[in-house]
Amino acid sequence: MKIIDISRKFFSCDVYPGDPKPKAERLACIGEGGDCNITAVHASAHTGTHADAPLHFLSGGAAIDGMELDAFIGPCTVLQVPGGVITGEYVDKHFPKKCKRLLIKGGGRAFFMDSSAEELSGRGLMLIGTDSLSVGCAGNETAPHKAFMQGGTAILEGLDLSEVQPGEYFLFAPPVLYDGLEAAPVRAVLISDYIFWSGNH
Repeated sequence: MKIIDISRKFFSCDVYPGDPKPKAERLACIGEGGDCNITAVHASAHTGTHADAPLHFLSGGAAIDGMELDAFIGPCTVLQVPGGVITGEYVDKHFPKKCKRLLIKGGGRAFFMDSSAEELSGRGLMLIGTDSLSVGCAGNETAPHKAFMQGGTAILEGLDLSEVQPGEYFLFAPPVLYDGLEAAPVRAVLISDYIFWSGNH
């Protein structure tokens, strides 16, 4: 079994324009007479590799703690695409038809339109992930987010797919249980050559 970490380092990653840079505040330090080290973290819930909940763009939508975990755990496909805007026509021609979880490797420069998001959600896609900071490009954030969320597709953003070859994997990326919030960090990993474990064997 091979495990590939596809999460970005939290304090050194790029943040979405306008979001605060994450900061670590040392509350106690062994080297300064403390009994232990304790750190407080100050950051946007959208820092680094994270999941967006419907509440991010839909009034009354589910928060992170109201999302089903099965979207974030299971077989997935990594698909490499050229940078730029992904249209519904491109999805129809080049995207797999039956996968439930799809991760987009676009060099951090591939973005969805509402038409492509609607097309994918309409296929019953459980999760879309991207190595871009957002599924939508600057100036067109709302429409693709809403299309995915209204179609029941969970969203992962800020993945690091630089060392991942396109293909089939097992995804494990449950979000931190931030009750009532619209987003949360994830520690996303891909597993290749996996076998399902059963307590009966």
